[in-house]
Amino acid sequence: MPDISRQTLPHVHDVVIIGAGPCGLAVAARLREKAPGAIFTDEEHRRHRVLHRYGRSMPLKQVRNGRVTCCARPTASDTQDLDIMALDATHDGWCGRWNKLFKCYDIEHLRSPMFWHVSPVDRDALLGYAYSQNRENELLEIHHCVGKEVSKHIRKRTRTQKCSAHSACNARVEINERDRIDYFNPSQALFSDHCRAVASRYHLCDGVVKKESVQDISFDVVQGISVNDEPLFTVTTDRGLQYARTVVLSVGPANQPSIPRHAFKAFSATESLPQVCHSTQIETFPDTVVRTRMTNGQRTKVLVIGGGLTSAQLSDLAIRKGVTKVWHLMRSPIAIKTFDVELSWMSKYRNLEQAYFYSADTDEERLQMVRAARGGGSIPPRYHKKLKDHISRGRLELRTETKLVNAQFVTTEAGGRWKVETEPAIEGIPSFDFIYFATGIETDVAALPYLQTMRKTHPIDEIGGLPCLTEQLKWKDDVPLFVTGRLASLRLGAAGPNLGGARTGAERIALAIQEHFEECKREDKISGDIAATNKDENEWERFVLGRGSKYSCLVEH
Repeated sequence: MPDISRQTLPHVHDVVIIGAGPCGLAVAARLREKAPGAIFTDEEHRRHRVLHRYGRSMPLKQVRNGRVTCCARPTASDTQDLDIMALDATHDGWCGRWNKLFKCYDIEHLRSPMFWHVSPVDRDALLGYAYSQNRENELLEIHHCVGKEVSKHIRKRTRTQKCSAHSACNARVEINERDRIDYFNPSQALFSDHCRAVASRYHLCDGVVKKESVQDISFDVVQGISVNDEPLFTVTTDRGLQYARTVVLSVGPANQPSIPRHAFKAFSATESLPQVCHSTQIETFPDTVVRTRMTNGQRTKVLVIGGGLTSAQLSDLAIRKGVTKVWHLMRSPIAIKTFDVELSWMSKYRNLEQAYFYSADTDEERLQMVRAARGGGSIPPRYHKKLKDHISRGRLELRTETKLVNAQFVTTEAGGRWKVETEPAIEGIPSFDFIYFATGIETDVAALPYLQTMRKTHPIDEIGGLPCLTEQLKWKDDVPLFVTGRLASLRLGAAGPNLGGARTGAERIALAIQEHFEECKREDKISGDIAATNKDENEWERFVLGRGSKYSCLVEH
């Protein structure tokens, strides 16, 4: 008769990944890859303790000759055979929310370069995929990156200046002409198809991603499930419980978006705001209210608040969708940057600023470096040009260093509109049919509801809303909860929240998970040997004392 209790035991996964975005896919793919490509040089490996830990576990690029030394081949029992499951609150597939927002914003090309992607095989995997599919025409060149576009006058002036270690002189990166092909923006369609190809290659498609919203995470011995008192993760979701030996947190900004409420004095903190939306919560664009008024032939006006790329995309898209006029407010001067971070943070190998970051003595120093590198929101030159075109045609009014200080919702026969006040005051500013906030999301690990149990039972230091993880991106040395993406910025650097940090985080996490399970196997082997020795001693003890049958010891001897 079958053992009923054994049949009803819940399944324990080796790895549960919370968040099925690009960072989560990068971790899952790296765990299944037997021979990953190099993302560090031998010089970086020797210099930085965070890389030195793994010895020959990772492939390295030789600085002098450019060749790649392969890592030691993993055995059949290593991480490629792990039982992996991913949980996502909004979709049952990889990069679902990512694709939804890109489609909603009608974004054709990514901001990132070609070597920022999720494949662990090679730095140039996305570029190779584009050419293998004959889709190189979908690549958009990024200007003013490659070294030849720096004039001789600027080079001479920079050489004569006295520069400190962190000045613009040292931070300036001269990109070799042979790397020009890397500085193209892939189309969203190409990147999305490449992510699907990566998921298919590593058999991560069917049933791996579950649409479940995580509510709590705990780590302790689970009665009736843990073997030999092994602590397990209990992941509580809106659909039940999931058990895992290791958990990877890849939740992006993590916190819920919030609209600055100080300007809406007539509304309580919990009261919903009509005809107002945060950029990450957009379902249709423009909103149904605006669409209806456009259909009825009414002049429509939309207010966009924010200083980053998303705000520029919304302003551009609103005008292209037929909104009569868009007003765009920024509280700071407009910042024009090709990428979120400077080139000195994102070169393919031998990253200059990353080296400074790894050498920092304290997390406070690292936090300052990350904040200084990222600054506030910025707009790439391509979108800045679009905004200037809209301004010249009278479709866009852009005001920098301007804040929204008051907003009143006024109901008329034609429908409700927002009457706003700004600082400094803008004479003749109209009423608006809709207000969009593209103000980003403030990351604060202390405010995440599903981490409250972990913060109580396994507390760690937190600085600036970010957890102080181990160099392996672990919650604690004895707690195999791994974190990647923006929450791991104190370990990954300024590019951690971007695709550039996805592969770096995946590499560290995969090596740490492999090390974790190897350690578990060694402990199980030692426990098994001890148990076998105790069994032999007990049998001989019974034989000498004359207990039971004296012939029982002959069964195995």
